Amino acid sequence: MTKSDPRNASPNLTRIIVATVISNGFVAYDFTVYGFSAAIIGRLFFPAHDGASSLLLSLATFGAGFVMRPLGAVLIGRYADRRGREAGMRLSIAAMAAGTWLIACLPTHAQIGASATVLIVLARLLQGLAAGGEIGPASALLMESVPYERRCFIVSWRGASQGAAACVAALVGACTAALLSPAELAQWGWRVPFVIGGLIAPLGWFLRRMPGEAQASKARLPRAPLAIVLREHARPLVCGILMMAAPSSSIYIAVLYMPSYLTHTLHRPATISLTIASLSGLVILVVTPLVALAADRLRSRKTLQYASLAAALATVYPAFHALTQGAPDDLALVIILLYVALALNNAGAGSVLMLEAFPKHRRAASLAVIYTFGVVIFGGFSPLAVVWLIGATGDAMTPAWYLLAANCVTLLALSRFPERPASARRASA
Repeated sequence: MTKSDPRNASPNLTRIIVATVISNGFVAYDFTVYGFSAAIIGRLFFPAHDGASSLLLSLATFGAGFVMRPLGAVLIGRYADRRGREAGMRLSIAAMAAGTWLIACLPTHAQIGASATVLIVLARLLQGLAAGGEIGPASALLMESVPYERRCFIVSWRGASQGAAACVAALVGACTAALLSPAELAQWGWRVPFVIGGLIAPLGWFLRRMPGEAQASKARLPRAPLAIVLREHARPLVCGILMMAAPSSSIYIAVLYMPSYLTHTLHRPATISLTIASLSGLVILVVTPLVALAADRLRSRKTLQYASLAAALATVYPAFHALTQGAPDDLALVIILLYVALALNNAGAGSVLMLEAFPKHRRAASLAVIYTFGVVIFGGFSPLAVVWLIGATGDAMTPAWYLLAANCVTLLALSRFPERPASARRASA
C-alpha cells in the first residue's frame, strides 16, 4: 500500500472507525453521565445537612474516578502496545461496563447505609481505570489505519465520539428530567442513564471482536520499561500533559459542569441547562472532524491549534460575563456553543501531533499517559475546584478565570512541544 495515496486506505477503514467511535463513545458516555446526575446522586449517596455539601461530595466522587485514570493509562495502554490496540480497548470496555452496572443497580444510602457510599466510590474508580486506558489505543488504532494525508481527520473521530457521548448523556438526562416527576427521578429515574450505558457495552464488545481489523494494530511490539519511556521522551510527555489544560478544563467546565453551574449558581431551569449541554456535545461532534480536514492540509499540526487557543482566550471572559449578567436563555445558548466550538475543535490535530512524537511501540501508552495525567491535573477536579471557589469567594466568574489560566498554560506548552519534520512524520505512517 502506498502511504501517500488516500485511496489506498484499508477497505475495512469504515468498520474500524465505527467500532472505535462506538466503543470509545460508550466509555466516554458511561464516565460522564455521572456528572449530569451529580445533584441527585449527592442526595442519595452523600446525605449532608445542606444540598451544597451533598453536591460537593458527589462532585468529589466524580473527580475520584480520575485518580485511577493514570493507572489505567499505564496498564491498559502498555497492554495495547504489546498485545494489540483492539485487545486494550476490549479490556477497557469490560471494566467500564462493570462499573456502570454497579452504579445502576446499587442500593442507596437510605437502604444499606455507608456501604452505598463506599461502593459508588469503588464503581467510579473502576470506571476511571477503564477510561484511562481507552484513549491511547483508540487514537493509535485510528492513526495507524490510514495514510499520512488523512491522519488528523480519522483520529478526530475519537474526539468527536466524546462529543456525541456528552450529547447523548445530556439528552437522556434532559428527557428523564422532563418526563418524570422529582419523586420518580429520585426513586428510580436517575438509574436510567446508567442502564442505557450498560446496555451499549455488548455492542461495543462485539464490534471490537469483528474480523478484518488493521494488521498493524495486531503486531506484538517490543516492550520498554516505563522508566526508559519517561527518560527518553520526557519533553513530549511533559509538554503534552500541559497541553491538555485547555481542552480538558473546557469540556469539564463548559460542557459537563455547565448544567450544575447554570442551575445552582445562575438559577436557570434544569431542562434548558441540559439542552445546552447536549447541543455542546453535538457541536463537538460536527466541528471536530471539519477542523481536522483543514489540519490535514497544513504542513504544521500546530497552526490551527494556535488559532483555536487565541480565539478561546478572546471569548471566554465576554462569554461568562454575559451569562452572569443575566443574558436570555437563547443568547446564553449561543454564547456557550460559540466557546465550545472555538475551544474544543482540535482533537484530531492535537492527538496526531502527540502520537507522531513517539515510536509505534510506545504510542498508545504515551498518549494515554499524556491524556489521563492532563485530565486529572486540569480537568477532572475542575468542577469541584470551581464549586469550592465560588462558595469561598462568591464570584460567579470563577469558571472564566479557571479557563483563562488553562488556555494560557496550553498555549505555552504547545509552543514548546517538539514537532517532528513532515518527512519524518510521513515515514512513520
